Amino acid sequence: MGFREYRVGSILFGVALSTSMMITLYMPSLDISGVSSTATALEKQLTYGKINAFDYGDLFLHGTDKPIKVILKKNPATGAVMDEVAAYVFKPGTSFPSGLKHDNILGDDVQALSVSLGKMNKATEAKGGVFLVSTKVTNGVETPYIEFATATRGWGVDATLKAASETILAGSGKTMFIREGCWWCHTLLPEETHDWQSFGRPPMLGDFNGESPTTFGSDRKAPDLLHVGSRNSSKEWMMLHFFNPRLVQPHSIMPRYDYLWGGKDAKGNVIDLNKWDVEFNAYRDGERVYPPEVPDYADDSEIRYLIDFVLNLK
Repeated sequence: MGFREYRVGSILFGVALSTSMMITLYMPSLDISGVSSTATALEKQLTYGKINAFDYGDLFLHGTDKPIKVILKKNPATGAVMDEVAAYVFKPGTSFPSGLKHDNILGDDVQALSVSLGKMNKATEAKGGVFLVSTKVTNGVETPYIEFATATRGWGVDATLKAASETILAGSGKTMFIREGCWWCHTLLPEETHDWQSFGRPPMLGDFNGESPTTFGSDRKAPDLLHVGSRNSSKEWMMLHFFNPRLVQPHSIMPRYDYLWGGKDAKGNVIDLNKWDVEFNAYRDGERVYPPEVPDYADDSEIRYLIDFVLNLK
């Protein structure tokens, strides 16, 4: 009897905790599961592919097993000029994102259109293929869906890659973004405050269907990057910033990522970081008029992946 009040208190605490967890976690999950994918969510799934964090298919986070986003200005099947379109190429064996594999990811309407019009269900990882994000307007309402262009338009993997006017390796780049800890300082989630003016509109709930992980970030010690590709589309500026942030902002606390160049430049020449540092220190101390040149990166370098990812954030 002496501890009856403690038992009652413990029960009440358990009830309160369970109720708060249900309100905080379970009830929002019902809303999330009922939300259809936006066009942004479909584009992100097809750009990033399967999970970008730890995965047995990419144990050391090198950015392998990822799709390739391409910009097309001519039809891969006929060679005819067409309006610019973004396509997503999955080479044979490349893992599909969850939206291509599970029925409850995209939302009922998007799923139905992706199967009936987009022929998404005909795609297999073993054969790969080319995908598009298309839309259908019904009664004034625009609904996005995934189109398996290999089935609907006859666009093959090799022909599409050959016809591409631009190749974007943003899927591999997101893996770099996560592996290098960029999300410790940068968020990908503008808030509904003055952020609208500085960083662009906040994302919608349906923008995250099938994305894993979301890389919202845990803190903001540096600018939000969700729309950074729209604010700054300069590859040259990004090269300077990643090689040594002090080239563009003398008081930046961001670490250098020169090691992502991989040791050789675009021409195959060895990058001498020690010599570069000596020249940069001389520039910083006023002994040189201009800073040393930042080397062009190789097409298969990890910095190329990361810059592609950042510039693709629009």
